[in-house]
Amino acid sequence: MVEVFITNVKEPKQAEETLKVLEHTLPKFKINFDLEDFEKPYPCGHSILRIEGSSINNKKIIQIIQNEGFKCEILEDKLYNC
Repeated sequence: MVEVFITNVKEPKQAEETLKVLEHTLPKFKINFDLEDFEKPYPCGHSILRIEGSSINNKKIIQIIQNEGFKCEILEDKLYNC
């Protein structure tokens, strides 16, 4: 199972630190960030967080990201009016 989230993590150092927290909490999952263009405000300007593994707890992942001080939501198949 793969779940994709959008976040406002902008900097490589922020992504690295957040990945460490996620990997510590979810050691059996494959996790990565794609840092995107932030010329527009969130949610149009965002980074992508991909998590692969069995039985992903979306609420837990969102809470972890929020505890690190960032916004996070599931990437839905919708268009943003940016």
